[in-house]
Amino acid sequence: MHDQQPPAVSVIMPVLNEERHLRTSVRHILEQEYAGELEVVIALGPSTDRTDEIAAELVREDSRVHTVPNPTGRTPAALNAAIKASRHPIVVRVDGHGMLSPNYIATAVRLLEETGAQNVGGIMHAEGENSWERAVAAAMTSKVGVGNAAFHTGGAAGPAETVYLGVFRREALETQGGYNEEFIRAQDWELNFRIREAGGLIWFSPELLVSYRPRPNVKALAKQYKDYGRWRHVVARYHQGSINLRYLAAPTAVVAIAAGLVAGATVTPWGLIVPAGYLAAITAGSVPAGKGLPLAARARIPVALATMHMSWGFGFLTSPRSLAKKVIASRRPAVRTS
Repeated sequence: MHDQQPPAVSVIMPVLNEERHLRTSVRHILEQEYAGELEVVIALGPSTDRTDEIAAELVREDSRVHTVPNPTGRTPAALNAAIKASRHPIVVRVDGHGMLSPNYIATAVRLLEETGAQNVGGIMHAEGENSWERAVAAAMTSKVGVGNAAFHTGGAAGPAETVYLGVFRREALETQGGYNEEFIRAQDWELNFRIREAGGLIWFSPELLVSYRPRPNVKALAKQYKDYGRWRHVVARYHQGSINLRYLAAPTAVVAIAAGLVAGATVTPWGLIVPAGYLAAITAGSVPAGKGLPLAARARIPVALATMHMSWGFGFLTSPRSLAKKVIASRRPAVRTS
């Protein structure tokens, strides 16, 4: 690649109600320090804000930007529609609230070449714009919040189970038939599992950084993490052997805390030791997580941690078996373009 043009890149974006961040997100793509050809394909869901209007403005302003419809509003359907409408051998996934670092694409293309991986990705660098969002960002980038997930907390480069968003070789996506559209959430994890099962390498590198804007309130964060837990359980049912102890921590905590509260209210006050111990643990864990943040943000970190843990665990425990049956019965959507 030293004396030849770098490979052309297609950036695909599933977008729904992203008026707040879409323009900035696209600007971070178009201003990449990358010498190769670049296109952006935005898959537009049925937004109720100004997202479509902003996307139309972006198309008019830059010929590299295109849009395709995604009437379902579902993320995996949006991704497949954008893949099908895109043209280039490298496919970069970016969300409408993700901000690429300036050399993200160039670094990812280099890593694909150096490692031979089918998909490379890096750190989901959560950044907030107010006290609540900063608290969530701190929780999402701490081990007490998300365990040892490298794409949240960082770590050494190497093979990984999954990565945040991802930069793919097109042939890997086409061989796998794209994203399974039955997976409303956890579609990244499920696709990466299939790539690994087929012998492909997923590579994590802390060189790759995407700034991420957290959900704006407790209700939205709770729904996000409940859906994460619910669909992670579907992946576990669909792909035997894809679960590990880290994923069982939150549901175990939910069961233990619920049992402790019931015991404390009906049998013995000693039952409250479990929920009290959990509150003490997340409060203590929030201290290093909130280092350097204003007091208002630090005070909200335990709330963010509890919302994430309890919602993920509840979603995992209440995930209906009918979802897995529907997924197993589904056919993978074809996204081959040739």
